[in-house]
Amino acid sequence: MINKVTLVGHLGKDPEVRHFENGGSVARLTVATTDSYKDKEGNWQNQTEWHNVTAWRYLAETAEKNLKKGNLVYVEGKITTRKYTDANGVEKFATEVVANTLRSLERREKGEGGYNAAPLPSSNEDPYAGNNFGGNVSGPSMGEVDDLPF
Repeated sequence: MINKVTLVGHLGKDPEVRHFENGGSVARLTVATTDSYKDKEGNWQNQTEWHNVTAWRYLAETAEKNLKKGNLVYVEGKITTRKYTDANGVEKFATEVVANTLRSLERREKGEGGYNAAPLPSSNEDPYAGNNFGGNVSGPSMGEVDDLPF
């Protein structure tokens, strides 16, 4: 069985981070993904979905330092559902993505080596950590149309 989620989207607000007495931390993020499509009249329409993302420990601390509202991020994780009781005693459920990889896709300021992506480390470091997606990613060549929403 597989429970894996991959998101590329923009943060809806700054990460909300809580620090615990034992030194641990948790960050709550809202990530917006947008799909574009043409309607019957041929007009482009956007449909935005909001995703609740939770990052623990080192990912939470790094998100707090490096991520801001509007940043483009790459998230890998798993879908979880948890049950809780609200202040009125009503049982509720929350579905969220628990991140095990969280990377910024924002550009750093221009330095010696040109523009570089500023990746956040994942909880399971991989040998391709310097690349956005763990491999070579290329955009459209000149003349190709890119209708991606980001």
